[in-house]
Amino acid sequence: MPGRGRAVQSGQDMEFEVVQLAEALGLDARRQFRVGRRIWGAVRVIDVVARHPDTRQTLGIECKYQGSTGSAEEKIPSTVLDIEAWPIAGIIVFAGEGFSANMRSYLYSTGKAVDLDDLDMWLRLFFGLDLEGWS
Repeated sequence: MPGRGRAVQSGQDMEFEVVQLAEALGLDARRQFRVGRRIWGAVRVIDVVARHPDTRQTLGIECKYQGSTGSAEEKIPSTVLDIEAWPIAGIIVFAGEGFSANMRSYLYSTGKAVDLDDLDMWLRLFFGLDLEGWS
């Protein structure tokens, strides 16, 4: 998101950034929201759930950070599938230099992923909030 004061260093940092952004936009936000079971039976915990206080429109947000090459991106396809089973709309927000170009392309191709730097405007559009510079 433009103007961020610091770069995130972990998935937990991302969760806090996403909550701060949501609240700055006037949304209610909650971290580590437990809801049902994942596709393989484990308890499902959505990283951040954001809700518009008036319309009550709700969005689940999974935060994925990868600072260097590693195994985090191997979990992405199952996360995309799991979002389909959620009782609310959901997206993956991702950040970090460790995601390969192929994984970034895959994320964008799903229509379910947003780079952290683009999240502000994405949330504005999704929740029908004021768009910066529009009258």
